[in-house]
Amino acid sequence: MKVIKEHIKSKSFRQSYLLYGSENYLVKLYRDKLKDAIIGEDSMNYSLFEGKDIDLIELKDMANTLPFFSEKRLIHIENSGLLKKSSELADILQEAPDSSIFLFVEEEVDKRNRAYKALKNKGVISEMKGLDQKNLQLFIVSLLEPAGKKITQSTANYLLEMAGTDMDNLNNEVEKLISYAYDRDTITNEDVDKVVTSQITGKIFQMMDAIGLKQQDKALSLYYDLLSVREKPSHILFLITRHFNILLQVKELVTNGFVSSAITEKVGVPPFTTGKYINQSKNFTKRQLLDAIRLATDTEEKIKTGRIIDKIGVELLIIGFTR
Repeated sequence: MKVIKEHIKSKSFRQSYLLYGSENYLVKLYRDKLKDAIIGEDSMNYSLFEGKDIDLIELKDMANTLPFFSEKRLIHIENSGLLKKSSELADILQEAPDSSIFLFVEEEVDKRNRAYKALKNKGVISEMKGLDQKNLQLFIVSLLEPAGKKITQSTANYLLEMAGTDMDNLNNEVEKLISYAYDRDTITNEDVDKVVTSQITGKIFQMMDAIGLKQQDKALSLYYDLLSVREKPSHILFLITRHFNILLQVKELVTNGFVSSAITEKVGVPPFTTGKYINQSKNFTKRQLLDAIRLATDTEEKIKTGRIIDKIGVELLIIGFTR
């Protein structure tokens, strides 16, 4: 991201840019910033190719077309899947004139792909990952500042616990908080409680805390809360099973001496949640986690074969965990 910022500021661009990764907000933000900096409102020298069925002949023709009364032509390619399969894209990139700049926005890439290697050689590749806790706090502050609103560090952390770490969702929730506290300059925990939609992952974290501490009533109460907002028992079971799998991976990595940043990378969880997973894994032994995964899998099989009703199956599972 730092390199892209420098290129935008200096108006000096590489031949190609690839944006991808788990943090959709950042992907869209830098996509729009690059587009605006390279081409602005010049629609005559801008072409968008989107989706899985892009005509590579048309793409090649456009890439080799010199810009009209401008120094640059922008070729914007989004969610094409071209960086995951074999194609002539690498040749198109290598043969295009310097006046053509390619902007790729993709959900997934294959780093062994020939086009990916061509992009890396002549351009900039930026994987947009989730921010750590400190930068998420700064992000929240930056969203509030234009409206003249302030927030304490503890309330910002509380907002993250309630809303999760997805920046798109945080942006939506902050907009709601600004409207709610229109006549005040400071956002409080009470505002967050009134306005913010608690994400299901937050409930699952709380449920796992309760299960680890054998707090059966609290764990069941959280389960009923999820059911009350029409969350399907099968999805709750999936999330519980996934959570136990993550805890098992985290516990093994901690046991083998891996630090927090390495655990984040290996397990693939948002940086802000790694510490919570590490602390939560201490409530379980490895054997308990393995047994929990087995019981959850057995419950799923019973539900799918009609031997138990899904709502009751998950309820009995939680009771079994907290007994």
